[in-house]
Amino acid sequence: MDNVVIATIKSWNIKNANKLKEMLKDKFNIFVITNREDLVLENLRDINPRFIFFPHWSWKIPREIYENFECVVFHMTDLPFGRGGSPLQNLIQRKIYNTKISAIRVEEGLDTGKVYLKRDIYIGLGSAEEIFMLASEIIFYDMIPFILENNPVPKEQKGKVITFKRRTPEQSNIQTANLCSLEEFYDFIRMLDAEDYPKAFIRIGKFKILFFEVHKKSDKLVGRFEVIENEEESPDSSCTS
Repeated sequence: MDNVVIATIKSWNIKNANKLKEMLKDKFNIFVITNREDLVLENLRDINPRFIFFPHWSWKIPREIYENFECVVFHMTDLPFGRGGSPLQNLIQRKIYNTKISAIRVEEGLDTGKVYLKRDIYIGLGSAEEIFMLASEIIFYDMIPFILENNPVPKEQKGKVITFKRRTPEQSNIQTANLCSLEEFYDFIRMLDAEDYPKAFIRIGKFKILFFEVHKKSDKLVGRFEVIENEEESPDSSCTS
């Protein structure tokens, strides 16, 4: 049987990786890597994988790895449109709700690799975390099995290249976001609502208010918030101690 490595983070991806490992145990030996320290050439040579899949990986993949093994990364845009960082947030801010997940071969350029396949995904509703969980289902139970069983030949990307810029935590500030409608408020809050993401916030004096779990309800939005003390106090604070 072929050996396969899945390198991933986020709780939902780890759960699906282990589930897929069990589902395909009679066809493939699947090794799940969840720590950056374990993704090293020495370990991978011992495994000698046919593929290394990266459903969600927050670090740059070393050249020595993608040059020695066939590495596949998944990107939530219809490449070459949307190369670069924060694809989900950049799509939602552009009001692009029908997109694709692209499975591409890892190479030196950022998101420039040849395409194995693409799958449709709708991102017009739900929190970022809910969308990531939906994407995870598509990747683990459709895309990875398809690649393993069909060995598709990746093809060059075609179309106009549009590059996204990775968002910074400060861009989660609602007060500087220029939101003009309830729909834009809804999109802004939900697109930042995921595990380890910098949630939408406002600053009031020495406090920072985080917003999450937003839902549409008739002509208003409802959700939850959390108040914490600012790391840096606002200059307009009138509080004294």
